[in-house]
Amino acid sequence: MAFILQPTLFDYQLSDALETHQIVTAQLASQIFNFSKNCTLFNWYDIHNNCEARADALSILFTHWNIPHYKAWVFSGAFLKSHIGGLKQNWNYHVAVMLQVQNANGVVEHLVIDPSTHHQLQTLVSWATNITAYAHSYHFIKLPEYYIFHNKKIEPHNWHKRNKQNYKWVIQGLAGINGLSAKGKSQLCFNKKRIAKTAHLFAQLQKQYPF
Repeated sequence: MAFILQPTLFDYQLSDALETHQIVTAQLASQIFNFSKNCTLFNWYDIHNNCEARADALSILFTHWNIPHYKAWVFSGAFLKSHIGGLKQNWNYHVAVMLQVQNANGVVEHLVIDPSTHHQLQTLVSWATNITAYAHSYHFIKLPEYYIFHNKKIEPHNWHKRNKQNYKWVIQGLAGINGLSAKGKSQLCFNKKRIAKTAHLFAQLQKQYPF
């Protein structure tokens, strides 16, 4: 029997428990994806930066609209566990919003919203596999209020939750600026109007339920 190497593995230790009743219909999931893909506030072609900002921006919107969701994460083996394993685009990790979707047969699927990597909804495993350049990567699911992992040691419960500071990074990211990078920090001084306009548009969007 030939041995098949799985490019991505599910990390049960880092993953949060799911609420099985927090599901949406397949029709609503399709509408949500199309909205996310076409919303002009999101630059899905900015593939080298701001995945945390885009994921948290969608999460904030969905929270305001009472749409149950989670965040899907995938890490390269080299970054997470200091052994072989890499992602495409030389990413160390990637994050996107995930929905629990009940299909026509009544089966609940975990589907990821990530127009930066695919033109339609993807299952969690397919999403992580498509991002993996070479084995192994590790994917898992976190609660939506977690913005980013701890920069020293990645554990199940020491992640940084959404707060005022990383909300600023979300708005800056939507404005096309990575406020944590040296280049991004220099851009902040010259793009205050763009950032303020983005913040206003995002606040207005939260008040509009589009489905």
